[in-house]
Amino acid sequence: MSAPVPLPTRQQPFRYTVRVYWEDTDAGGVVFYANYLKFFERARTEWLRSLGVQQQALRETSGAIFVVTDTALRYKQPARLDDQLAITVIVDEFRPASMRLAQQAWRGDELLCEGEIRIGCVDAGTFRPCRIPSAITTLFQ
Repeated sequence: MSAPVPLPTRQQPFRYTVRVYWEDTDAGGVVFYANYLKFFERARTEWLRSLGVQQQALRETSGAIFVVTDTALRYKQPARLDDQLAITVIVDEFRPASMRLAQQAWRGDELLCEGEIRIGCVDAGTFRPCRIPSAITTLFQ
């Protein structure tokens, strides 16, 4: 197994804003716990776009796609209907075929949920692990 690529110690998190809608909540108006995974997914997609990585284009040009291989979430405070949340993404570890991301959901300066998400790079046809394309790895070096 390859050693992780060292990352800058003061990396700025990417921020994505999302509003909590009725469909995101349970009957009590509190965000349903699994919907934080949806918010985190949207933020990761927009983070990649901000880096110039379009996932469909990545698949078409390299045959590679990203898949979630592991998640761990910790819930601190509930988000509620109509809240505006800031979802952050920061790379904790970057390896040749995967990366570990730290993500958080904030309402103002109040941390609501934090998670660790491992993303693997796989061949779109076989779903076997493959190296992250060099066009992406150069973004982290």
